[in-house]
Amino acid sequence: MKPTTNSRVKICCIASVEEAWMAIDFGADALGLVSAMPSGPGVISEELIEEIAAMIPPGVSSFLLTCFQSVADIVEQQKRLRVNSIQLCDVLKERDHRDLRNSLPGVSIVQVIHVNGTESIEEALSAAPFVDALLLDSGSKTSAIKELGGTGRVHDWSFSKLIRQEVKVPVFLAGGLNSSNVSAAIEQVKPFGVDVCTGVRTEGQLDRKKLADFFRSVRGART
Repeated sequence: MKPTTNSRVKICCIASVEEAWMAIDFGADALGLVSAMPSGPGVISEELIEEIAAMIPPGVSSFLLTCFQSVADIVEQQKRLRVNSIQLCDVLKERDHRDLRNSLPGVSIVQVIHVNGTESIEEALSAAPFVDALLLDSGSKTSAIKELGGTGRVHDWSFSKLIRQEVKVPVFLAGGLNSSNVSAAIEQVKPFGVDVCTGVRTEGQLDRKKLADFFRSVRGART
């Protein structure tokens, strides 16, 4: 897909209404709300996800991170929480993205691809025609305890660049991004957007200075 000239920013692992407003005030285009996961940071209760999603203003996307693999389970979860975007952190059991899209009209579907080599390219190409965007992250769906995001690790951006060049949907880049490397990541991969969790936090709390530095680096990146 043709690269954009101004990468969107998704702040993930939002833990409270106060954090949501802080991220929005700095210019976040999307907020990530993490439901139950096998591992990783940022998990909050569905009650809190519902509360935060309800206060997010128009123009800012609410991403529900889910590890559910059943279309029925995901549809029920979205209807409870009323988010406008679903981030699939695992693979659908039947890989039936079309059924999920038909069941959630008006809700964006974003498939996470854990970038681990050439097999990630094939996975991305297979999923791209049936979703609204891909999110390229570090992690592993095959480890004993699945790592579905929030690892704080950088993956090989050369594979992410190849995926972005080959698919026809927007691509978000995640995985170990922070103010010191996000500019280089944008310049190399040229993603539609970037996604950050641990890189803007101190002791688990959203950090104003790190947020400011991150947004400054994103806006200064050459695309």
